[in-house]
Amino acid sequence: MEPDWQWYRSFLAVLDQGSLSAAARALGLTQPTLGRHVDALEAALGLKLFVRSHDGFAPTDAAVSLRPYAAGLADTAAALLRAASSHGEGVRGTVRITASEVVGVEVLPPILATLREQQPELSIELVLSNEVDDLLRREADIAVRMTRPTQAALVARRIGGIEVGLHARPDYLARCGTPKRVADLARHTLIGFDRETPWLRRLQQQLSGIGREQFALRADSDLAQLAAVRAGFGLGFCQATLARRDGLVRVLPTPFSFTLDTWLAMHEDLRTSPRCAVTFAALVDGLQAYIASEPALKRNPAPGTSPSPPPASTRPGARRRETAG
Repeated sequence: MEPDWQWYRSFLAVLDQGSLSAAARALGLTQPTLGRHVDALEAALGLKLFVRSHDGFAPTDAAVSLRPYAAGLADTAAALLRAASSHGEGVRGTVRITASEVVGVEVLPPILATLREQQPELSIELVLSNEVDDLLRREADIAVRMTRPTQAALVARRIGGIEVGLHARPDYLARCGTPKRVADLARHTLIGFDRETPWLRRLQQQLSGIGREQFALRADSDLAQLAAVRAGFGLGFCQATLARRDGLVRVLPTPFSFTLDTWLAMHEDLRTSPRCAVTFAALVDGLQAYIASEPALKRNPAPGTSPSPPPASTRPGARRRETAG
């Protein structure tokens, strides 16, 4: 018997949730139905996918190896539904946008609110992640990226550079003093990353003496770091426009001055989709306006990036993590 798509969907849910009960809640199905789907898929494939125990369902090596293929089916099915919803006159349907945490929470909402007001039949799915979603697999329709897209078959447009610097709340600086040189940071409370990233490693090479052990608050969430800076916990990185809006004070603009290259990308097959074309154009306009409102500071490229790469659709690349965006 050919496996049913619903079986793969249930398989993915159990794999992600770790138990039948959690997977059933996630899908809105009953536990017996989920159990039947998993049993049927195992029988159809002739494979043992899970080891059952009182602690839940532990995936076998076979299940782990099948996951990317099942996830690809899920992404394709979701893209099919989004495309189907857009048929008819005018701009309608669903557009799935992926963006970094800070951009998705702090920058995009007013842009999307204006878009929705202009296109009331358009629905938005907003995915916040610092992982670079694969547009070729249709994990999203449009991506706001803080790094140059490197996948082939993408329509990519460079929006500009977002300035990032070291900031603190005025009352923190009044209490602890304003650092005048990098060495002064040793007596300050620093906010930074928990797990080391390629971006952080490049930063450490550029700024000797600044590393994970110096951070008094460590969080992999950019939003958590931003919230800590806003609360007056200490010194942390923040986009210059957001800092100015919140009344934060910039310290040590040299050498703590980086530019995050900002790009929009979507699959080239979506060029003729009215819902995607209109959304792409609205994001270009809104993000360009946001960047244009930044303070006029001399900008240096973020560690390991070029200051002005040419707009292009480029070569295939691997999934990676963005940061400070």
